[in-house]
Amino acid sequence: MRRGLLLLLILSVSILHAQSKATNLVVEGNERHQEATYEQAEAAYRKSLSIRDNYATAQHNLGNTHYRSKDYEQANQRFFQTQKNSTDKGERHAAFHNMGNGYMQQKAYEKAVEAYKNALRNNPADEETRYNYALAKELLEKQKQQQEQQDNQDQQQDQQQDQQQDNQDNDQEGDQKEKPSDQGEDGEKDKKDGDDKGDQDQKEGDDKKDNKDKKDGKDNKDQKPPKKNPNEPQKRPGQISPEQIKSLLEAMNQQEKNVQDKVNAQKAKGVPIKKKKDW
Repeated sequence: MRRGLLLLLILSVSILHAQSKATNLVVEGNERHQEATYEQAEAAYRKSLSIRDNYATAQHNLGNTHYRSKDYEQANQRFFQTQKNSTDKGERHAAFHNMGNGYMQQKAYEKAVEAYKNALRNNPADEETRYNYALAKELLEKQKQQQEQQDNQDQQQDQQQDQQQDNQDNDQEGDQKEKPSDQGEDGEKDKKDGDDKGDQDQKEGDDKKDNKDKKDGKDNKDQKPPKKNPNEPQKRPGQISPEQIKSLLEAMNQQEKNVQDKVNAQKAKGVPIKKKKDW
């Protein structure tokens, strides 16, 4: 039994010695912190936590060192561990209060409001926490309003871009629809020119045919040949009587007169001029 008591005493002394050493390291870290030598302060607090990993004071003070170094993310992690490992309301209040300060520096106002609210649950009488809580709520409301305005501006900008895109698409569709109509007008024009040219060619062909018929004597097809005198002797083939010569001369004169009359009539009417084709 004495041996058991001896072992328990040795264990207690070891624990007390370790706690004392951890406490001394915290004191050393506090001195370095006040001197603003934050790297040395951080090293002392970490040594203390290596001895007592749930030492709330070392965790809190290490969080303060990170805060002074503007490493707010690491600071809030240490403050969170402090309030988790501590049963003292005073320590929990201080941890939540400092967490709120860290979130305020990060402009995470919604998280800051919750941190200050938890701090007030542990110490409702702290006026500084109450003031920070009200300030965080006000900044959160302004942040929401700014976000709504930004969302509205983004939405309006998107609508304007969509409208511009729709207008461009409509303009392109309009251009595509106008092109076939232009081609249709050109086709109608070409068709009309082709019809005019065909009519002109037909007329020229008819004129050539008329001239050929006149040349062949077809204009005198209704003219009757002179009657033969039965009392005249029959001529040999190849011989022409004076009456036939007279009739031929009269026919030729009549044919020439008909040709001249038709030419004069065409001159008076006007001969269409063939258009030159543009290439």
